[in-house]
Amino acid sequence: MSGHPTPVEKTGLIMVDLTNDFLAPNGAYGRAGQGAAEIAALPERIKPLVDVLRDKGGWIISAQFTLVPAKGGEPIISPHLKELRPFLGKDDFAPGSWGNALVDSLGPADLVVEKVAYSSFYMTRLEWVLKKCGIERLIVGGIVTNGGVASTVRDAHVRDFDTTVLSDGYAAFSPFAHDTAIEALKPVARVATIETICAELFAQ
Repeated sequence: MSGHPTPVEKTGLIMVDLTNDFLAPNGAYGRAGQGAAEIAALPERIKPLVDVLRDKGGWIISAQFTLVPAKGGEPIISPHLKELRPFLGKDDFAPGSWGNALVDSLGPADLVVEKVAYSSFYMTRLEWVLKKCGIERLIVGGIVTNGGVASTVRDAHVRDFDTTVLSDGYAAFSPFAHDTAIEALKPVARVATIETICAELFAQ
């Protein structure tokens, strides 16, 4: 980081996979009994930062895992994902659906990117829209720490974005997986709490 803070209007919060299909009781994961308390608690924890950024003129970005429908509406599901999550099926994580939308408590997002893998950058328009909107600094939160979040942070790093990881703005399916992933990200990103970032933004 440089000695001068990046202006708020050039700062974006990327929320990875905080969508209804992951978080809502009647979403794809909820219906399959695949939820976790740490994950369900995330929107309320991250909302103060969303509110500060919105009030100060920063950017709210939702990166949403999407299952692309093919013939007959059947989703294209990678073999490894099908093995991990055999309950996924038609209409789950579908483009433009309620299930694939950012949860209401955090919306609306200023920018929405549909992603097809862990990273929010892989085969998406994210880098293009960030540059078009003049966004230089990224704050990343969401789920899961050792999956979509870690992949997004590493890809932001190699693209020379000033990147901050929210140590309490992520969750994984186990505390060990979360803590291990955060530790591994320290060489490529700043690690800070939601409270710390909110205080810094308030001061600008």
